[in-house]
Amino acid sequence: MSTDVRWLDAISLRDLVADGEVTPAELADGAIARIAELNPTLNAVAVPMPDAGYAAATDPALPCGPFRGVPFLFKDAGACVAGLPLYMGNGLLRSLDWRAPSDTVLGARFRATGVVAVGKSTLPEFGCQPTSQPLAFGPCRNPWDTTRSTSGSSGGAAAAVAAGLVPVAHASDIGGSIRLPAAWCGVVGLKPSRGRTSSLPITDPNMVEHVITRSVRDTAAFLDAVGGPDPTDVYRLPMPETPYATTVLETPEALRIGFVDAVGGIATPVDPDCVAAVGEAARLLEAAGHHVEAAAPPRLFDEEFALHHLRSSGWEFRQMLDGLANAVGRPLTTADVEPYSWALASVGAGLTDAEYSASQTWQRAYTAELSAWWAGEFDILLTPAAGEPPALLDELLPPPADPLSILPRFERIWCFAAPFSVTGQPAISVPIGRTASGLPVGVQLVAALGREDLLLQLAAQLEAAAPWSDRHPPCTSSDES
Repeated sequence: MSTDVRWLDAISLRDLVADGEVTPAELADGAIARIAELNPTLNAVAVPMPDAGYAAATDPALPCGPFRGVPFLFKDAGACVAGLPLYMGNGLLRSLDWRAPSDTVLGARFRATGVVAVGKSTLPEFGCQPTSQPLAFGPCRNPWDTTRSTSGSSGGAAAAVAAGLVPVAHASDIGGSIRLPAAWCGVVGLKPSRGRTSSLPITDPNMVEHVITRSVRDTAAFLDAVGGPDPTDVYRLPMPETPYATTVLETPEALRIGFVDAVGGIATPVDPDCVAAVGEAARLLEAAGHHVEAAAPPRLFDEEFALHHLRSSGWEFRQMLDGLANAVGRPLTTADVEPYSWALASVGAGLTDAEYSASQTWQRAYTAELSAWWAGEFDILLTPAAGEPPALLDELLPPPADPLSILPRFERIWCFAAPFSVTGQPAISVPIGRTASGLPVGVQLVAALGREDLLLQLAAQLEAAAPWSDRHPPCTSSDES
């Protein structure tokens, strides 16, 4: 294989396969070699699967889907394929060599696209932190600066795509877990609307799954390939008549875009580099013909939001650990999970039914209040994707004696992302800004429920106005084939 495929997107690779210029086996070999070279440094792949990947790539029964032969990573949680490891960043599950008992809806859909899974990506234990440094597996390091975090929880997916290990990777988002890693690693991350993709068997209303990519067109094409609810999903949005891969090529009509670069509910102001990135994105969107002004919903993130978000997250997390205990056949102890996980579950265990119900009621009212802003004069909200650029890994480790004391720092990271997991609206992070030292800084675009089409069109306009495809981090493979 003479073509350097490291920086080609998934559409380009699938076209090379379709034209007979490369084989799935050659692409798998390249991805496996890059993982072997870089993973000791990055730890982006928690479970490398070279043998399974090569076997799939050479199997005559490899599905002839829209991405046949494209190397791929599954996140080590969420969408599953029967028989593959499922450790979720947890040492107990790894010690048991826990395996997915069956395909999930989304796992089967990814498999049907023809992608070749060469590993499972790193995440924080059970995906509950905005930094991917599980104690049992070690930290995932940012390819732009290996002393820094990739954010989380889809940190391994974002690092692998940014470093050229694979062109696309499965990701999931329950409070920013697609958008935050995309922002910190300089790639593209769309959180679809609630009900746009299936997350079964997980029924948490904030959970949505999709992919992290290097190009907007890949993001659109994968939404076409795996989108659409299962009939048994609690939340269901029908797919549009026009494919997203077509819509993304169209220029939207002039839109009214509001932007905001501050929130009132965090102790430390938003970092100036994140503010500057919003200003640059606003300038580019205005130059593209949109009306852009400082405007936002009446509130995004404040102390009341933080309280109810913590209560609801703790409750859901407690239920998840109870399910894990049932699966392994015994009660869990503090030796089985990290201190942060245990503390978060303890929040849920300490709630009365009335307190949990009150938090759910508050979040429904909050969703109605925020959603009304998009029903008025504005089509899109522009914000920082995160409240700060990539942080040092050492700063994001929860103190074992008081794990939840790190929440104010975590809230600064996710303050712009978490609200739209609660409301269920689609949001996308694109890498518009950079710090003085060259670290990526993402901005977030948010649309009304079901309007992924607008987000993809605007993201494509930003990609054309300020291309990022030629920005490659320092930590990349030396392989040129």
